[in-house]
Amino acid sequence: MEAIKNKKEVLLSVRDLEVTFGSKRNPFKAVKGVNFDIYKGETFGLVGESGSGKTTIGRAIMRIHPTSDGTITYKGERINGKISPELDKRVISEIQMIFQDPFGSLDPRQKAFSIIKEVLVEANTYHGTEEVKRKVNELLVKVGLSEEMGERYPHEMSGGQRQRLGIARALACDPKIIICDEPVSALDVSIQAQIINLFKELQREMGLTYIFVAHDLAVVRHIADVIAVMYLGRIMEMMEAVELYKNPLHPYSQALLSAIPIVDYYEEQKRERILLKGEVPSPIHAPSGCPFHPRCPYASDQCRKVPPELKNVGNGHYVACYYVEEKLN
Repeated sequence: MEAIKNKKEVLLSVRDLEVTFGSKRNPFKAVKGVNFDIYKGETFGLVGESGSGKTTIGRAIMRIHPTSDGTITYKGERINGKISPELDKRVISEIQMIFQDPFGSLDPRQKAFSIIKEVLVEANTYHGTEEVKRKVNELLVKVGLSEEMGERYPHEMSGGQRQRLGIARALACDPKIIICDEPVSALDVSIQAQIINLFKELQREMGLTYIFVAHDLAVVRHIADVIAVMYLGRIMEMMEAVELYKNPLHPYSQALLSAIPIVDYYEEQKRERILLKGEVPSPIHAPSGCPFHPRCPYASDQCRKVPPELKNVGNGHYVACYYVEEKLN
C-alpha cells in the first residue's frame, strides 16, 4: 500500500493484519486485512464504535493478542509471531500502552513512587537509590504531578492524577511508541483537555510517536496527524486529520462527523445530521461484503457480496467504498 507520506521515517508498519478470536469450530475475525504505516514523531488515530477492532489492533501491536495473519514490523523487524527474546525485550521497552481505566492498571497496594520505581529497576537503566529517586521525581514533575504525590496510593488520587501517573509509568521505559487506548474517555471534559495538552507537550519534547485509540472524533481532531476510521474490523477511510474534517468521503465517516456537537448555535442549526439506520452488527456474525452495507443508504448488490478494497482516491486519501469510487470516476 502506498504510504500517506514519504517525507518521514516509517517507525511501524501493519500489513494484511488479521486477529481471530473464538474456538476452532466457531472462530470470528475481529480485525480483517488492515494496512497502515505510522511515522516517527506523529500521532496515528484509530477511531470507531465499540467492536470496531481498534483496541484489538493496539493489543496486537503490544503482543497481548496473537495475530492470525499478516505482519507487524517495528523499525524494519517483524514483531508479531515468534521472535527472539532480545527483540521481545526491546519491543516491551520501546512500545508502551496507556489504558482507559488508570485505576485498573495501577497496583492499588503500591504508592505512586514505587509504581514508577519498579519499572526503572526492572529495566536496569538507573542504578543506586539516589539516581532512581531523582528519575522518579523527574517523571512525576514532567507529567504535572508534584514530588509529594509520589507518597500517595492510586485511590488517593483523582482520575486525572491517576492517568498522569499511568503516563509517567509508561515514560519510565523511555518508549518510542505509546499506544493510548481511550486515555481520556473516563475523564471530565476539562481534564480531558489537560491530558491531551500533556500528550502534545511530551511529544514535542521527547519526539514520541502515538497510536491514539478513541471513539470520539472531537477528541482525536486535537491530537492526530493521520486518522483511520474503523468499522467491524476493517478500515473504512484513512487520511490526514485535516482532510477528514474538511472532506469526509465514506458514508460512515460522514455520519460520525455529523454527530460531533458544534458550539455555534446557528452553525448547529444549519448542519444536516446523518442518522444511520439499525445497530452495529455483532462481530461474531458480521455481514458479508462491505460490513457497513446494512446501514448504508447507498449500498448496492456489489456491496453486499464483495468487501471493497481500501484505495487511494488522491492525495493520500484512502477509502473503502464502491459508491465513493463510482462518484469520483
